[in-house]
Order: sequence, then C-alpha cells, then structure tokens
Amino acid sequence: MVSVNIGLVHYVLDHIYGTLLHRTKLGTPFFSKGWGGTKLDLLERMVKQLFPDAHCQNWPPTAVQPMWKTVWETNSSCLREGVFRTTCDERLIDALPPESHNARVAFLTPKNITPEKMSCVVHLAGTGDHTFERRLRLGGPLLKNNIATMVLESPYYGQRRPSMQRGAKLQCVSDLLLLGKATIDEARSLLYWLQNEAGYGKMGICGLSMGGVHAAMVGSLHPTPIATLPFLAPHSAVVPFCEGVYKYATAWDVLREDAAALTQDVTSLTEDAAQKTGVTIEQVRERLRSVLSLTDVTRFPVPKNPQAVIFVGATDDGYIPRHSVMELQKAWPGSEVRWVTGGHVSSFFLHNDAFRKAIVDALDRL
Repeated sequence: MVSVNIGLVHYVLDHIYGTLLHRTKLGTPFFSKGWGGTKLDLLERMVKQLFPDAHCQNWPPTAVQPMWKTVWETNSSCLREGVFRTTCDERLIDALPPESHNARVAFLTPKNITPEKMSCVVHLAGTGDHTFERRLRLGGPLLKNNIATMVLESPYYGQRRPSMQRGAKLQCVSDLLLLGKATIDEARSLLYWLQNEAGYGKMGICGLSMGGVHAAMVGSLHPTPIATLPFLAPHSAVVPFCEGVYKYATAWDVLREDAAALTQDVTSLTEDAAQKTGVTIEQVRERLRSVLSLTDVTRFPVPKNPQAVIFVGATDDGYIPRHSVMELQKAWPGSEVRWVTGGHVSSFFLHNDAFRKAIVDALDRL
C-alpha cells in the first residue's frame, strides 16, 4: 500500500500551478518595462513616510462620498456598487494610470438592522483578483452574523487596469508600490466613511495573499482598534518576488538593462551593453529586495488591539513559507496565527469557512 503525503501534494501543486502560470515564456513577465524611473524615487520617499512613530499624523484621511447604485436587493440583503475618486496624494494620482483614478467598491449589507448594531469588513484584493465575486462569496455567508462586506477593487486590476497591462503582470516595479500605497489610502478612507458617515459599530480589514499584506498595513495604521485579518500573507513582498515563485516570472534582464541605463544616463542599453557596465543580475536582485523591503509589515506599528489580529497560514504553502507568517506574529505580540491544511492555491478554494470563522472571532474581540 502506497502512503501519500498530502501536504507534499499541496506544496507540489502550488509549484505546478506557478510553473504553468509564471515560469513559461507564453505570458508577459512582471516588470517588463523596468523600474519606473522617477516614479520609483517618489514612491520610495512616500512609503517611508508610513513608518514614523507618529503614524496617526495623516488621520483623518481624505473623506470619500461614493456614488452608489443598487445591483440587486432581496428581503434580507442588498448589494450596491460605488465609485469615488482615489484618495491618494495628488503626486501619486499623477503617477497612476488614468484608468486607476476612480476607485470602485462593492457593498453587501444585511437589511432590517441598523449599522451601529452591525460590523463591516473591508476585503482587499490578492494578486490577480480582478473582480468582486470571489470576495463577495467569502463575505456573503457572514450576513447571518450581521457582518457586512465591502470589497475594494485595487488599482491596476479589473476596470482600473491600464490598457497596456496584461493580466496581473505589473509593468514596472513602481507600479507595485503605487498599487499598495493607493490601496492603503483608499481602504483607510473607506474605514473612516464606515465609522463616521455610515455609523458602523465594529470594523475590520482582511485580504488574501498580497491583499493580506495590505490589510496588515491598514490595520496597523488605524488609530482605533479594528479586526485585522491577513490570510495566506507573507510579511513582505520580498518573499514571493525574491525568494518564491514570482522570481521566475520577473523580467530580470530588463531590470538589469534599465539599471545600467540609469547609471550611464542614457535611455536604453542592449543586454550586451548592460553586461559591459558591470551591472549583474545579483546586484539587480539585491536592488529589488531593497525596494520591496519597504513593504515589510514587521516595520509597521503594532495595531491598537493585537488580540483582534488573526493571521491564517497554510501548512504546505508553496508561495509563502511558514517562517514568513511567524515573522508577523513575532512582530505583533498578542496576535494569533491559525493554520489550515493545504497549499496556497488550494486554500483559496477549500478553507473559506476557516477564513470566515477568523473574521467572526476577531470582531468578537473588539
């Protein structure tokens, strides 16, 4: 009788999926247009402003008044979609593609109960999550717990995706930081709207994978206790892009040529010319690691109520290693880590009930 290690199967499935999606030459790689030039310099300066101890200095955030339309309505619940102008700094708006200037949200709420007796959780997008549907399916069953779901469409995704971008493959390194900074600013504004305009009693922020990183940052920066739920999330974007599956889907040669061009103060260089400048792939990898270290959640302040922080990791995740999840708990004493059996991709589909239970439990701790 043959014994099968199910954990190993999940881990291998993650790598097979990653190979088909990221390691073949059929698709466009990440960062196919390089670093992003002056945009990257701007983003590095602005992201660093999130770290000071006086992290509430930018509170309250820019107010939003979404323009709502009803998608459907039943006797017990209602789904609306809203649009508002992104709440980014004007310098970032200029750097964003025009398609990303207007933010979109879906808002699923129970009826016949007042907001102050309800909770609401804002759900942020993982890599490649271009629609509202997956996160609405995650949040829908929580209506019976009087928990509303608000889903934010990220810049560069869905209807906010630039026309020249293929799928989720961001064209420049600066786009990754722009996506993150805009998502954080917009989520903070939505939480402020939920509390001060809509009057919700308890609030939370959650996200899967990349969305979990952003959720952790938003929960860290919020001036009052909220439930914070990073699911299948690394402690930093360094993990997937420099150590994990995404390193096989990154245009390293383009980044090297771009780096060489910047050092030579010319507009473009061939690969041979890049080699002659002495810029190596290893130097490029270290440069990317340095830039993406700005996304390290362990550098962010501990949330106001760390007991309301629940991380959920997968036991056999081929994208996010266990040590990265534990780095998060170590940085935020009092937080909780829960484990689901499976890999990164399979957990997206198999463990929604575990994610929902974590949401309910974290809200109950407020």
